[in-house]
Amino acid sequence: YEVSLIREIRDQEFKIFSDAGRVMRPVFTVQQKNDPETGLEKGQLGLTKDLVNKLAQEQADPPDDPEMKMGWEGLIKAGAIEYLDAEEEETSMICMTPEDLELYRLQKAGLSVDDDLG
Repeated sequence: YEVSLIREIRDQEFKIFSDAGRVMRPVFTVQQKNDPETGLEKGQLGLTKDLVNKLAQEQADPPDDPEMKMGWEGLIKAGAIEYLDAEEEETSMICMTPEDLELYRLQKAGLSVDDDLG
């Protein structure tokens, strides 16, 4: 997650950023396609209850072997969290709440969503 690849369609450029000190922030991921390996369907949040339960179990009963600990790095390896820099954020769909994600799903399905109902 230390290199950012950006495709600028308007300028017809492909940019690669790897400079030190670049500000990056973690975001939760959303499945882009069905994943039979994890059982996640397209549009679902990558952070599942199973992952949260594993983290809670680790807090209650830490593993003896540090290599077995999932922690933050485990969430990154599982694909539940991804780091984005400012350039990547320009071309990413970012929802601030799970409700925003649900509204986006409904709109993609072609349903009319009245913001006043929420």
